[in-house]
Amino acid sequence: MGDLVTITPAEHTALARLEERERKVRRGATLQRANDRVGELFILRKGTMMSSVLLDDGSRQILRFQFPGDMMGLTSLVYREAPETITALSDSVVCPFERSALSEILSAHPRLAALMMVYGQIERAALTDRLAAIGRTSAKARVAAILIDMRNRLRMLDKHIGNSFMLGLTQEEIGDATGLTAVHVNRMLRQIEEEGLIARENGRVTFLDEGGLMRAANYADRYEGLDLSWLPAAR
Repeated sequence: MGDLVTITPAEHTALARLEERERKVRRGATLQRANDRVGELFILRKGTMMSSVLLDDGSRQILRFQFPGDMMGLTSLVYREAPETITALSDSVVCPFERSALSEILSAHPRLAALMMVYGQIERAALTDRLAAIGRTSAKARVAAILIDMRNRLRMLDKHIGNSFMLGLTQEEIGDATGLTAVHVNRMLRQIEEEGLIARENGRVTFLDEGGLMRAANYADRYEGLDLSWLPAAR
């Protein structure tokens, strides 16, 4: 949350209470499975994870990629059973906490409660973009948008990241996020590379023409243009 506003010492202390416990999750392991009874929420401390749903035909739709600092499982707050599955894409560390701990924070720190709503709306807008892209844009645009989104999210964690980054996703995972087959993803990555928009080497992607890639993706950065003037004062 500190990337949007300056967190006060009292707010920092309250958030730190949510991270008092740690749990290691190995790459490929499931942290939460859809339709399981919901008991805990999580903050991702280290690694990369994803939320997804399994469709009736056995295919998987990836909804969101999660990075350190993300709060996971919030959609489970209003359900007895989890609506989505959370899986580790790399060896990860999560901090589990009970719903009651979150309730205490929301009561004592209304600005933090408002910020959680802000992040929820940012994620909702991003999911809306993804839905529109799957239904209305080309395969090339969908793959280009994933590349830009991954770079931007990684840059939020490390300001030193420029136009070159480790993607950390398989072509199957990109396909499950964009509604494409791994073969189609491979074809689109090669096309984007042949057009001089990116270069790839050993899992690293370098943007050679970021403007061209943005135009190809029809990408909107949902962390830009925020209006947080309405946030309540910190306590």
